[in-house]
Amino acid sequence: MLNKSNRPFLNNARATSLGMLTLVLALVLAACGDSTATSTVAPVSTTAAAAAATSAAASTTAAGATTTAAAAGTTTSATGATTAAGAAPTPTILISRDPGTLNGAGSTFINPLMSKWTKEYNTLFPQVKINYQSIGSGGGRQQFIAKTVDFGASDAPMTDDQLTQAGGADRVIHVPLTQGAVVLAYNLPNVPNGLKFSADTVAGIYLGTIKKGNDPKITADNAGVNLPDLAIATVHRSDGSGTTDIFTDYLSTVNADWKSKVGRGTSVQWPGGIGGQGNEGVANQVRNTRGAVGYVELAYAKQNKISYGVVKNKSGNFIEATPDAVTAAGNAYADKIPEDLRYSIVDSPDPKAYPIAGTTWLLVYKTQADANKGKLVTQFLDWAIKDGQKFGTDLDYAALPAGLVTKIEAKLKTITCGGATCLS
Repeated sequence: MLNKSNRPFLNNARATSLGMLTLVLALVLAACGDSTATSTVAPVSTTAAAAAATSAAASTTAAGATTTAAAAGTTTSATGATTAAGAAPTPTILISRDPGTLNGAGSTFINPLMSKWTKEYNTLFPQVKINYQSIGSGGGRQQFIAKTVDFGASDAPMTDDQLTQAGGADRVIHVPLTQGAVVLAYNLPNVPNGLKFSADTVAGIYLGTIKKGNDPKITADNAGVNLPDLAIATVHRSDGSGTTDIFTDYLSTVNADWKSKVGRGTSVQWPGGIGGQGNEGVANQVRNTRGAVGYVELAYAKQNKISYGVVKNKSGNFIEATPDAVTAAGNAYADKIPEDLRYSIVDSPDPKAYPIAGTTWLLVYKTQADANKGKLVTQFLDWAIKDGQKFGTDLDYAALPAGLVTKIEAKLKTITCGGATCLS
């Protein structure tokens, strides 16, 4: 029979046993495949064991913290402070991730950033694999409609007809991911970076009315620049392209001739020129063709060390394409974005805005047939619009406006998995 003097010893023994049981349980979970638990279980369980030796109540608290840490890939101290393993605390990392693979396809515009995102996300959550095919916005929309991918990516919002093909506008959600610039890249011998282009000059080059590098309209905006007497070869996308949609949206907005003769679209009837597959293909054509002028996403011009111009905006200022200049373009339209999140930010009225700017959307179905994949894609999107935004600046993308992020969060919470919201 135990007397009162035995009780402290018994309580401590029970607490220590509970701490050891927690350690064993965490190790079993790690062996079953939770790779995030592997790196965190030792330090957390050590804390739990120490707490258990102090009191049963402390042991219970530490054990609960251990379970949370193993699921979320975090380290939790005895005081309850939580930090991501090897990183500063972030709000979305605290959500557990089930193992799985996501497959997406589309925009080449976002590919440099998407490559960075998938690498960073897999570092945080090794059990989640994201495969992305940079095939162009047109291909991404087609595969999304055909349901051969878990998500599509497009620099042009889906048209009403495309939404009908996908089952209706109420079944598809457009999720803005980032904003960026389309630049005029050129291969004009001995012409430095920063050639000035006005709206009518850009339209004239692509309409074929401006035929040479030293045309008077180009010369007028570039006093002191020795422009070559060289035939211009325009380069455009040969595939269905969101970058083309941004570029032709801009031209249709600023030039009446372009709007009436060619118009806006992901694929248009070009008056002439050379075609290239993807942003990569256009960049290669410009780099290898003397006299070439082509439109590409900013990162492709910089990565390929191709000269690109500055463009006159609506306020009459020649603006270089930078993340700040794209942010200015987006902010000018932030309070005009419609409920379905399909919008344009070209030809912004902000005096500091770069005029040929656009958005990349991820396309997802509102009702997810596969609950696990539905959770994975909404969790990834939640991370991308928050923590993921910091990776864009170094790649020359602009972060989403804070007000837009709030609207996107509300949209993500309407995506359902098995009748319940996917994003908890």
